[in-house]
Amino acid sequence: MRAITAEQRRARLGRRHLLTPGDRATDPADAARAVVALHGTDPSSVHISCWARTTGCGVAEVECALHDDRTLIRLLAMRRTVFVTTLDRAAVLQAACSREVAARERRKLVGMLAGSGLGDGTESGAERWLAGAEEAALASLDKRGEATAAELASDDPRLAERVVIGRGSRNEARPTVAARLLLLLAAEGLAVRGRPRGSWTSHQYRWSPLERWCPQGLADLPVAEAATELARLWLRSFGPAPAEDLQWWTGWTRTRTRQALAGLDLVEVDLDGTPGLLLADDLEDVPAPEPWAALLPALDPTPMGWQRREWFLGPHGPKLFDRAGNIGPSVWWNGRVVGGWTTDAGGGVVHRFLEDVGADARAAVQAEADRLTALLDGTRIAPRTRGRTWLEEELAATAG
Repeated sequence: MRAITAEQRRARLGRRHLLTPGDRATDPADAARAVVALHGTDPSSVHISCWARTTGCGVAEVECALHDDRTLIRLLAMRRTVFVTTLDRAAVLQAACSREVAARERRKLVGMLAGSGLGDGTESGAERWLAGAEEAALASLDKRGEATAAELASDDPRLAERVVIGRGSRNEARPTVAARLLLLLAAEGLAVRGRPRGSWTSHQYRWSPLERWCPQGLADLPVAEAATELARLWLRSFGPAPAEDLQWWTGWTRTRTRQALAGLDLVEVDLDGTPGLLLADDLEDVPAPEPWAALLPALDPTPMGWQRREWFLGPHGPKLFDRAGNIGPSVWWNGRVVGGWTTDAGGGVVHRFLEDVGADARAAVQAEADRLTALLDGTRIAPRTRGRTWLEEELAATAG
C-alpha cells in the first residue's frame, strides 16, 4: 500500500484549494470549484473565502458573480447546510444531497404545521394545507420576481401564519410559514436566495423562482450518478482521505457512501496508519509550494472538508472549533492551522498565534492580515454571539 505523508497532503491542500499565492485564481467561480463548494451559512464567509483564493477580487467581483453574472448560486445541500457553488455543480449537489434534505424538510414542516394546529391539526390535513400555501408562495414569487419572506407573508394570510419550533424550550421560535416554506422550496430546487437586503454581510435574502434566476434550470441528474460525481469531485479536491471523511462531509449513510465510491476507480493508500482513498489517476505527488500564509473565515470549506483533521490542525482543535463542530476564523502557515483572527471595532484584522511559528511566518501572516484589512475596507466581521470558539472569545475580549 502506498504511503501518503502529511506533508504531501498539506501540499495538495495549499495548491488545490488555491491558497498559495502562485495558485490563486482571478474568478470567484474558480475559488468555489477548487473546494467543490463554499460554505454559505454566513454571507461574509463566502466573500472572505473567495478573497483568500483569488487576486484582484473584492466585494464588487464576488457580488457580481453571485447576483449579476450568476455564475455562483446558493443552495441547501450537504448536511442541510447552505453552500455556494457553480451552476454546473449545483445540479450535482441538488441530486446527490438536496433532494434527500428536501424530503426531510417537508416531513419536518408538515409536523410543525400539524403541531401548530394548521390544516385541522392532523398530518394529512397539514399536507393539504401546505400544498395550498406552496401554490400561493410560488405564485407570489413569480409575480414579484423576487421577494423577502416578509413580503410573501403580506401577500397571503396562509404565509403569514406562524409555526412553533422547540415548543417550551429556551430556544422556542415562531417563524412565519413563509420563512420555513422558502427553505423547503430552495431545497427542492424551486426557489433560490438572491441579493440580500443591506450590505454584503446581511442574512436577509430576497428570494426568486429558480427559473427567473437560472432560465435553463438545473439538470435533472439521477441520484446515483450525481452521488458518484460528487464523490469524485470531493476526492479530487480533498483526497487522499478516509471514506469516513466523505461520509461526514456529505451527510450520507455508510451504505450510500460505499455505493457512490463503487463507481470510481480508486487506490487505497496509507495515511500515517489510517487507510485512505485516492483517485487512480491522481497518484503523482504534488510539488511542494513556496511558503504560504492564509487567513480563512469561520466555516471555510478547507478546515471543514474533513472529519479527521489532526494532520493540519495539530492540538489546536479545542481552541478553534465550537461544541457543534464548527471552526472559527483560522490562521494558516504552510498547510497547518497555527492561530486565529478577528476584526476590531474599525474593521482592522487582529490575529493570535497558538504556537511559535518563526519570523518568516509572522511576516507572511501580517501581510495577509493587511491584505484582508484593505479588502474589508472598514467592515467589521463580528464574532458570533452564540457558539463562539475559545479563541473567538479571547480575541473578542481584546479587539474591542
